[in-house]
Amino acid sequence: MRLRAPGGRTLHLSYCTNVHPAEDLPGITAQLDEFAVPIRERLGSPVLGLGLWLAAPVAAGLAADPDARRRLRRELDARGLEVVTLNGFPYRSFQRPVVKHAVYHPDWTTAERLTYTLDLARVLADLLPGDAARGSISTLPLAWRHPWDAGMADQAARRLDELAKGLAGVEEATGRRIEVAFEPEPGCVVETSGQAAARLAGMDTDRLGVCLDLAHLACSWESPADALRTLREAGLPVVKVQVSAALETAEPEALREYAEPRFLHQTRNPDGGTADDLDEALGTALPGPWRVHYHVPLHMRPEPPLSSTTPVLREALALLVGSGACDHYDVETYTWGVLPPEHRPSTSADLAAGIAAELAFARDELRHLGVTP
Repeated sequence: MRLRAPGGRTLHLSYCTNVHPAEDLPGITAQLDEFAVPIRERLGSPVLGLGLWLAAPVAAGLAADPDARRRLRRELDARGLEVVTLNGFPYRSFQRPVVKHAVYHPDWTTAERLTYTLDLARVLADLLPGDAARGSISTLPLAWRHPWDAGMADQAARRLDELAKGLAGVEEATGRRIEVAFEPEPGCVVETSGQAAARLAGMDTDRLGVCLDLAHLACSWESPADALRTLREAGLPVVKVQVSAALETAEPEALREYAEPRFLHQTRNPDGGTADDLDEALGTALPGPWRVHYHVPLHMRPEPPLSSTTPVLREALALLVGSGACDHYDVETYTWGVLPPEHRPSTSADLAAGIAAELAFARDELRHLGVTP
């Protein structure tokens, strides 16, 4: 969806398709009909934005085949769908039965991660609407924190230099500007805005910046105002925002039904207590309150004593919109399939309805800030 911020700036609001498992072009096209079109129709919007996720093999195939890119663009156009942002964090197989730490591989020390991201940039350059100012790609925050040493940091810095040069080449060849956003996440080399300022220093901030995931921000117990000030003072642009909410509770035992085997659910308390997964946290004496890296549907109201971090989301959106810091907003709830049974959609239509409700929630939150259709 396209929205207009105070002052006339266009904001792009989309939903991230990493919630769907398709990893080839026929499957991706099928999921457009199964989910994206019904979502757009439910919202009554002439155009629906997608934060498209393309697994590495399909990204490579599209990057090498201009005709395939044009066909995908036609499939999107025919359905009233547009793409200004891609999710380049998961490399492949993001909805397999067990993901956990595998989502951080390959990391930014490797040629594979660089190649994948530049493939995505070439694809996005051809998918961008003609009037879009730029495209964005979110990616992992360098690597999981273990192992990490000075040699790996140097290797990653060289990859980021190559990335910036590659993006400049894409712009020279296509006339389209693509920016890459590193997404701080609990447990990673770049977990907080302060670590982003320290560990991303020296990269080409003309084309590289930060993806601010609002659930990750909450789980790190950072205040949005402090985080945005830190990024601004470090000269790191907010290239993309992932509109997401995490679980919170002062009574950790209430979280047991959310412990599940597919995704990693990093758990933090405000005193610096940490656990790398919810199962681990539940087996310790980590005192509450906890915030858990478990993306919950934005409109969902968990049963007390559980709650979500939507107050953090609202505070962050107000600061971001008020400052004009970013124009790409992507709703990223990929956990629908692992929610407790009473919250889990049982059909494709249920999932489409849930995603549409999330987008309506995000749209309405932005409207409260003076953003209009």
